[in-house]
Amino acid sequence: MTITRLQRTAAAAAAIAFPASLAFFAPQAQAAAPADPYGPACASVPKEGAGSLEGMAKDPVATAASNNPELSTLVDAVTKAGLVDTLNNAENITVFAPTNAAFEKIPQADLEALLNDKDQLTKVLTYHVVGEKVTTQQMEDGTFKTLEGSDLTTKGSGTAFTVNDSSKIVCGDVPTANATVNLVDTVLMPPS
Repeated sequence: MTITRLQRTAAAAAAIAFPASLAFFAPQAQAAAPADPYGPACASVPKEGAGSLEGMAKDPVATAASNNPELSTLVDAVTKAGLVDTLNNAENITVFAPTNAAFEKIPQADLEALLNDKDQLTKVLTYHVVGEKVTTQQMEDGTFKTLEGSDLTTKGSGTAFTVNDSSKIVCGDVPTANATVNLVDTVLMPPS
């Protein structure tokens, strides 16, 4: 009888402790979850497959971008500059990724000249990458060192942010396996 009573007591204690331990871990798991992507261009991201928000979260950043039709010009530029492995192997970076529409703002002759000048192209592309994870709170009034070596600035609040006072984030906080991606509507040019 004593053993049976001990077993019941142990079972009851376990029944109480198990849900309590779940309650303890739940807020931690929730706190670690990435913020939801925001912005008008997020609606144009594919709903399923490798190029979807869920699909992009599984791949390193250059691979994830290659699956997103809104970033095909950027992917071509990254490939021409030889930066695919550099971006895919980096950890906890933030990429301000120009959309196809951002590249279309550059006159065609200037864009072709940029795409055919590997040194200048590398300089421009690495200016879009910050070597740390940047949160939306940090972007409210932030200055960040880019991989190119110059600073870029961000301002805004809520879901409305600009980069260098000129480029708007049109789909922000997109997670990939090794980066946070913010799609921007203008190609950022490093200071001369």
